[in-house]
Amino acid sequence: MQTIKSLLFVINSQQYVNALILAKKLAQIAQQQGYDSAIISVQDELPEQDFDTVVFIGQTPSQLDAFNDYAVATISLQQAMDNAEQSLQEALSNPTTVAQLATQPNDQRQAQNFVAVTACPTGVAHTFMAAEALQQGAAKLGYRIQVETQGSVGAKNILTDEAIAAADIVILATDIEVNTDRFVGKRVYRCGTGFALKQTDKAFAKAMTEAKVLESSKQNSQKTNQDANKEKTGVYKHLLTGVSFMLPMVVAGGLLIALSLCFGLNAAEQAGSLAAVLKQIGAAAFSLMVPMLAGYIAYSIADRPGLAPGLVGGLIATQLNAGFLGGIVAGFLAGYIALFLAKKIKLPTSLEALKPILIVPLLGTLSVGLIMFYVVGHPVAQIFEMMKDFLNNMGTTNAVLMGIVLASMMCIDLGGPINKAAYAFTVGLLTTNTYMPMAATMAGGMVPAIGMAIATLLAKQKFNQSERDAGKAAFVLGLCFISEGAIPFAAKDPIRVIPACIAGGAVTGALVALFHCELVTPHGGIFVLLIPNAISHAWLYLAAIAIGSCITGVIYALLKRREVVEVQAA
Repeated sequence: MQTIKSLLFVINSQQYVNALILAKKLAQIAQQQGYDSAIISVQDELPEQDFDTVVFIGQTPSQLDAFNDYAVATISLQQAMDNAEQSLQEALSNPTTVAQLATQPNDQRQAQNFVAVTACPTGVAHTFMAAEALQQGAAKLGYRIQVETQGSVGAKNILTDEAIAAADIVILATDIEVNTDRFVGKRVYRCGTGFALKQTDKAFAKAMTEAKVLESSKQNSQKTNQDANKEKTGVYKHLLTGVSFMLPMVVAGGLLIALSLCFGLNAAEQAGSLAAVLKQIGAAAFSLMVPMLAGYIAYSIADRPGLAPGLVGGLIATQLNAGFLGGIVAGFLAGYIALFLAKKIKLPTSLEALKPILIVPLLGTLSVGLIMFYVVGHPVAQIFEMMKDFLNNMGTTNAVLMGIVLASMMCIDLGGPINKAAYAFTVGLLTTNTYMPMAATMAGGMVPAIGMAIATLLAKQKFNQSERDAGKAAFVLGLCFISEGAIPFAAKDPIRVIPACIAGGAVTGALVALFHCELVTPHGGIFVLLIPNAISHAWLYLAAIAIGSCITGVIYALLKRREVVEVQAA
């Protein structure tokens, strides 16, 4: 092997200053190892000096004609930041040529262009925070990225066909299933919104090494990116997909029923009155909750062939009085039966089109219906009835304990699996006309962000300016029932932030139960107070939130360590 005597570092990154600093660091390491080196930008003319190897800092340039006579290698900014010496050693031990680089498949080249889609179950917080994190991370690493957000108000910044075609890698940072038809043939990397938000650099690094070509729109994400998708896979992801599609029905139905009470508690009993019509519309929306839950759980598992069996299974669960538990069972049954049928039924090519629109929906719906009526429907209905009896007849002590548990779960991982599990459970309980758990869950979810804002006010000297600004944003997010507003604080100081949040949340949950507060809608934060009768004992509810938030704020203000600023002597 030829001994390398001289190196040329060529900067090709949008983060020029960072790349220059890293190039100088690499040049120092090279000098210590006995190499001569020089540093230029990719736009500069090549020096007259001869070099054995050209090392690109950032990305491999698209135009390589000027480097035909050299051995070439690429070191990304992230590789140089993680371990400059090791990255240089690897680059010099495995250089290539421009001709070899041109013949490499696209999935072996250094990625420069990304497109991404972000989506979370509620489509409110994680969707947009993950998108912002990906944009900031790409800018830091010198990549180009376009991010489409699929939030509660629909898709924004929709990716164009041209953007997708130009992308080297597609990042799907989603906690629910999204349509991937347009990405077939592209390298796709899947992860959860939490991973993209909290470990953005690692998400890009994994995307570079683990992205796989998507061969079909329903390619199994667990097989393609098993390690990257540990957060949100399998049963949990399918359940959250169902909950996310069910939520609009719950919100609309709950608020319409609450509006019907504006005319009086018994006004809806008068046939033909506006109050009666509002209540009927709300009840109609509520009647679709369980079918929507089951249908989209099945859709998440088996794509469109699972939708019809899931919807019908959910409707049967409603008819059998099996509630949301029956809907969950029906959804998973329908999804896995439809998936099994789609894989196992083999037809001639001329008849293949009949499978997703006729054969799988027909056999799937028949199978799910028979199983629901003859096997699982009635036992699940009995379990659901027992649960309703317990919730409706539990004493104050049990109610307080439930409030503590649910509110604490909302504060543990701030939008993560535990938080979403508590939220999904209480949303399901709305179908039983049990409203206290929903009140405790929402109140508990508001405490972390508001508490962090209070802490930044009580102990200003312990927070730097960026943290104080984050506190102002967290206050607004907390009022909107977006507990993720506390994530910037929890990510930086989890050992102190999380216990403080749990303490305040537990107190809030206990007080909500003690005050017998009930909430008929699953979202809206403090703004549900604008809807008459949406929340009972409204002032006590506000007091519970305020007390818990103050407890969180005071605890963290006391525990927080003062920011230390190191000053170097001149």
